Amino acid sequence: QVQLVESGGGVVQPGGSLRLSCAPSGSISGIRAMGWYRQAPGKLRELVAAVTSGGSTNYADSVKGRFTISRDNAKNTVYLQMNSLKPEDTAVYYCNVGVFIRPSMKYLEVWGQGTLVTVSS
Repeated sequence: QVQLVESGGGVVQPGGSLRLSCAPSGSISGIRAMGWYRQAPGKLRELVAAVTSGGSTNYADSVKGRFTISRDNAKNTVYLQMNSLKPEDTAVYYCNVGVFIRPSMKYLEVWGQGTLVTVSS
């Protein structure tokens, strides 16, 4: 069984920064895309940023220039550096990772449990 371990959420003032991290635990043989989604109260879950196995990145327009997604393939970890945070960034942030599991080599998309980010003065 593969699970995602997320960390880094919390409360921050507008203009502040936070870094989220996420790594899969369990028996995996490879990772494809890794990404972060968020869901604010009363809204649909939306893609924030994603990074492919080759390092190509994609961002929501609302976070471009403020957020940076990166991955450490040696540690199987994805990060989301969030700078210049705004109150509208307040949401539960979910990690999403595509993995190949051992020994079947089956491909799965796995979701984290979510971590709350609150931007408030």
